[in-house]
Amino acid sequence: MTEPLRTRLLHAITPHVIFDGWGPESFAMAADDCDVTLTDANAACPRGALDLAVDFHKAGDAQMLAAADEMPLADMRIRDRVAALVMARLEAAEDKELVRRGSSLFALPGNASEGAALIWGTADAIWTALGDTSEDGNWYSKRAVLSGVYGSTVLYWLGDDAADHQATREFLDRRIENVMQFEKAKAQAQKLPFVGGLISSVMSNIKAPGTATRDDLPGTMNNRT
Repeated sequence: MTEPLRTRLLHAITPHVIFDGWGPESFAMAADDCDVTLTDANAACPRGALDLAVDFHKAGDAQMLAAADEMPLADMRIRDRVAALVMARLEAAEDKELVRRGSSLFALPGNASEGAALIWGTADAIWTALGDTSEDGNWYSKRAVLSGVYGSTVLYWLGDDAADHQATREFLDRRIENVMQFEKAKAQAQKLPFVGGLISSVMSNIKAPGTATRDDLPGTMNNRT
C-alpha cells in the first residue's frame, strides 16, 4: 500500500532538517525528493514544515507507547514507570539534531503554543499509558508537572553526549524526586483542617476532559449554588 503523501514527506524531510532546520528550504527539498510539486506538498501540509515537525513529535509518542507495551511496568514503582517512559520517549528520536531543530522551531513566538501542546500531549500519553484514572484537578496537575519534568529533561539530554545517557537518567531521577517531595508536602497540607478542605474542594470541582457536560472543552470548574 502506498504511504500517504504527508508520511512520505516526513520521511523525506528529516535528512534535510539536520542541516537546514524545519523550514521552507527543507520542505521544498522534501517535495522534490518525493517527486511532487510544491503545490501538492502544501495541500498535504498547509503549514509546510511545521506540520511535519508536529507529525515527527507525535510519531515519537507513538513509538514510546509501542515500547511501553514491552516493559514490565506493573513490577515497577510509579516513579520508575514514569522515568522508563520518559527515557523511552527520548530514545524514540531518530537524531538529536532533529529534536534540537524542533526545539528551536517551537521556541518561536508564533509556534510556542503548538510546542507547549505537544509536550502536554506527551505527558498525557505517559499518564494514560500508566493507567491514570483521575477525573478532577489531579488530571491537570499530573500532566502539568510531568510536562515540566519532560521539557527540562529534553534540554539536558540534548547536551548529554554519552552513549548510555546515564547522566540524563540521573538528572531525570532528581527531577522526579523533586516532584515526589512536592507530592508529600501536598499530602501533609491536605491533613490540615482548613487547608486540606480548601484543596480538596478546589480539586474536586475541576473536571478533566470528557467528564464534564462539555466534551469539546479542556475541562471545567463546577459552579456551586
